[in-house]
Amino acid sequence: MRKHEGIFQSLDWMTIGIYLLLVLLGWLNIYAAVYNENHSSIFDLSQNYGKQLIWVVTSLMIALVILVIDGGFYAAFSYLMYAIMIFTLIAVLLFGLKIKDTRAWFEIGSFRLQPAEFAKFATNMALAKYLSTLDIKIKDFRTKIISSLLLAFPAGLILLQNDTGSALVFGTFVFVLYREGLSRSFLIIGFFTVVICLLALLINKVMLVSLLGGIALLLLLFVRRNKQAVVLTLAGLLLACGMVFSVGYAFDKILEPHQKKRINVLLGKETDKKGAGYNVHQSMIAIGSGGFAGKGFLEGTQTKFDFVPEQSTDFIFCTVGEEWGWAGSAAVITLFVSLMLRIVFLAERQRSTYSRIYGYGVASILFFHFMVNIGMTIGLAPVIGIPLPFFSYGGSSLWAFTILLFIFIKLDSYRLSILR
Repeated sequence: MRKHEGIFQSLDWMTIGIYLLLVLLGWLNIYAAVYNENHSSIFDLSQNYGKQLIWVVTSLMIALVILVIDGGFYAAFSYLMYAIMIFTLIAVLLFGLKIKDTRAWFEIGSFRLQPAEFAKFATNMALAKYLSTLDIKIKDFRTKIISSLLLAFPAGLILLQNDTGSALVFGTFVFVLYREGLSRSFLIIGFFTVVICLLALLINKVMLVSLLGGIALLLLLFVRRNKQAVVLTLAGLLLACGMVFSVGYAFDKILEPHQKKRINVLLGKETDKKGAGYNVHQSMIAIGSGGFAGKGFLEGTQTKFDFVPEQSTDFIFCTVGEEWGWAGSAAVITLFVSLMLRIVFLAERQRSTYSRIYGYGVASILFFHFMVNIGMTIGLAPVIGIPLPFFSYGGSSLWAFTILLFIFIKLDSYRLSILR
């Protein structure tokens, strides 16, 4: 039996401290990003930073509620939470608000809620629940299929909303599966799939197929005595060649023109500093102009004159780079890396399989958002509308990341219990 203790006695305060610091810094940067001398009060509720303050306060209230609830609740109701989120993803397709060809929000008065943000932690709960069930082994084919379906279903519904960025987040759960015993060959196959897809967009298809054929021929010379290796090499060649032509077809026939434009700009096939590449170009100027120590709080010229669109949301990091410079950017990156490493450390010390899997899911989701969002601002990743956790403006994002993290903090406080 677990002794009854105060809800604050077993919490990991280091993780909570990093969270609070990131939220505070995010709020200050939102203030800097949309600063207006006519609305200089940081508590002005008519401005984005004033509204974000409301989200911050309500997020802290949500965090407190999560900590008050018994730790066993989350494992017990994981599938129910997943079902509710699937229902909301379907409902938003039918009744949601459409903005810029994306139907992903419920609008209630002046309040907008994006179900895709909450689907991430609900899916994490469901996957953790399934994989922690007795007699479930990731090496079994049935387990792989069910795990894939748990991830693919919400991702597919989000793709139908035309929110590619949020859908891609679900791919990061492969790291969770790998931790639980998925063969590294899947990661290797995934890596080479990405490489082939990129090469298919950069190199002439006939040349690429010839290159793949040459590599396969060299491999066959080394493994010609091993029939199984020969079969696998030939099968791999056929799949790779099929992928080369399918990527080209998908790029030409499925992607929207603006999506193709962004990818071409990112890959260097096109230069469009006034169109598809404008945001990234201005973001890089803003970050580069900050130098080592930055221009100072509220002194960013790129920020003040609104050169960077979406600067309080997707491109919030360029405000950090311009006003805080390299030193400030490095400090923020250090905070995020510290948070993710801390979560992995906490996950490894769990006695509950559910808690460990959920913890790795938290770290994976944060890692994807962190890498892609910052990558967008410096031109290393396509612009796909991924918020920076705890920093970017938006109630749905802040609430969802708070719930995602604090469920794990609560589970960690119950690490001496078995939550199966």
